Amino acid sequence: MPTYIYRIQPVRPEMLSEGPTGEEERIAGEHFEYLKRLMAEGELILAGRTLNRDYSAFGIAIFEARDDARMRAITADDPGVAQKLFRAEWFPYRIALHEPENSMKE
Repeated sequence: MPTYIYRIQPVRPEMLSEGPTGEEERIAGEHFEYLKRLMAEGELILAGRTLNRDYSAFGIAIFEARDDARMRAITADDPGVAQKLFRAEWFPYRIALHEPENSMKE
């Protein structure tokens, strides 16, 4: 199954530097729940975000999706993208090295 990397950035960078509005917080919660569902369904491999709080901050997710059409649907159905909290782009991606045990180290 093809692998894709998904990159999102806040439309309003001040959401991170000054804090989210109530509406942004609600949408971010919906986005997080959406990603959790995709993980439970086996399409999402990992997701996270940078910790900087300026305009360069971004999040990534790595998906296994059946094809480009499915990635377009994942993007369109993401509440954060659909409600314009985030802008998103995705690319076909190949994982060259991966050791799941390394992420479990403390």
